[in-house]
Amino acid sequence: MTDGERSGVPGWYWAVALLALLWEGFGCWSYISWVTMDAATLAAMPAGERDMWLAMPPWLTGVFAIAVWVGLAGAVALLMRRRLARLAFGVSLAAAVVQFGWIFLTTPIMTTIGPSAALMPAAIIIVGGIWFLFAGAAVKRGWLR
Repeated sequence: MTDGERSGVPGWYWAVALLALLWEGFGCWSYISWVTMDAATLAAMPAGERDMWLAMPPWLTGVFAIAVWVGLAGAVALLMRRRLARLAFGVSLAAAVVQFGWIFLTTPIMTTIGPSAALMPAAIIIVGGIWFLFAGAAVKRGWLR
């Protein structure tokens, strides 16, 4: 019997929790890149993308922060085997849906960038849903306290 099985969770649980931590860490890095973008980087963007970037309301940056930092807290909670992970991933997922919903419903992103603009947001929503479902399953199995 492995240490993971003795602690009540299978070994692969830790691999998934670590993967969640890496994914959410990448989201936090993306957020930091967003809020620390300098004028030179902004000026180097194609005009249409720059215009969309500048039109983003400040509250959307707050929603982005909630999505990534609460998601990171969810991943840490998974590693700590805390049931708070499910709530954190739910809040993170909801924030991502609001963020991308606003972007896709109020900006010309699909005509400015094209259909490829939807790939990463779709991946983020899908993976966020997977983390939420995984945490829920872990709660049901008694792996989270």
